[in-house]
Amino acid sequence: MVDIYDFGPKVNFKKKKLRMEKFTGLPNYARTLVERMHSLAELQDFQPVELCNLEYSSERGAAIDPHFDDFWIWGDRLVTLNLISDSILSFTNDSDPCVEVQVPLLQRSLIIVTDEARNVWKHGIHRHHISSTRMAMTFRELTPEFLDGGERASDGQQLINISLTFEGCAVGL
Repeated sequence: MVDIYDFGPKVNFKKKKLRMEKFTGLPNYARTLVERMHSLAELQDFQPVELCNLEYSSERGAAIDPHFDDFWIWGDRLVTLNLISDSILSFTNDSDPCVEVQVPLLQRSLIIVTDEARNVWKHGIHRHHISSTRMAMTFRELTPEFLDGGERASDGQQLINISLTFEGCAVGL
């Protein structure tokens, strides 16, 4: 079982629709984290519009199956801060199911999943890699469709403006 606390717009991935009326921004405590991310060359232009906090409990058999994060709305960089305990992020590729790449996630480490790791390889956490409570904070940015010049640029700018107020309350999933 994984507990999820989401700060982001309500998204219907299948119908490619989003609702922003209950989105109040990223939480105040994320401001410092985002500012620190901007000090990294790879994340200087990172504009997160969603923060998903996932709490994994070994006692409840927590895991997350290999998956891709949505490609319609979420951009090329997924940024995750691994907290409380060490874990392993596993990457698999459907074209070669016998290959699995395991990336150690140390307590308080940051990982940027991008390029082929984001677009070709699925990522997940195996149950046996959760040894105690794990908290993961995943920040997501928008795709070009929602940025300047994109079809949904006005929606994207509204999401960015709301998210960076840092006045957010968690939205139900």
